[in-house]
Amino acid sequence: MTEFTLHTQESAPEAAKPLLDNSMKSFGMIPNLHAVMAEAPPLLEGYQALHNLAQQTSFNAEELTVVWQTINVEHACHYCVPAHTGIAHSMKVNSEIIDALRNETPLPTKLEALRNVTLAIVRERGVVGEDVLNGFFAAGYQQKNVLEVILVLSQKVMSNYVNHIANTPVDAPFKGFAWEKK
Repeated sequence: MTEFTLHTQESAPEAAKPLLDNSMKSFGMIPNLHAVMAEAPPLLEGYQALHNLAQQTSFNAEELTVVWQTINVEHACHYCVPAHTGIAHSMKVNSEIIDALRNETPLPTKLEALRNVTLAIVRERGVVGEDVLNGFFAAGYQQKNVLEVILVLSQKVMSNYVNHIANTPVDAPFKGFAWEKK
């Protein structure tokens, strides 16, 4: 298997260096995902922009975690599930919600509707049945929320696919949250 470079500030292409500075400021480290993405600076820049935009959606911490982790689990991302588990804990998301997402067990009703619409968008490539959308809206979500799920999905496709191709090693702070799809 091809081994991808985990770039440092010293080895990264010039255009990636300020982006890795952003990673250091945001995370206190250069996550291995960012270190891999640095090989293609526009990819890392796009990923960082989408990550920032995801955090500007109308979703609260629990809802954003539901969307992120639903996609990560569906895509069986060995890197993002542990990373977002750690992030969810730092965002003070209820540990029962974190565990339910990792184990694919039921969530509270409104969050389950969010997970269902997210799964439908991922699995059906955006061709979502009216019944799923009606359940989502009946749970209290709005049209903008389904569009925000698509934004977050765009971010997660970038990270999940890079991690699959590069076999990105899980960062030390997240190794305790290791995960495999059942």
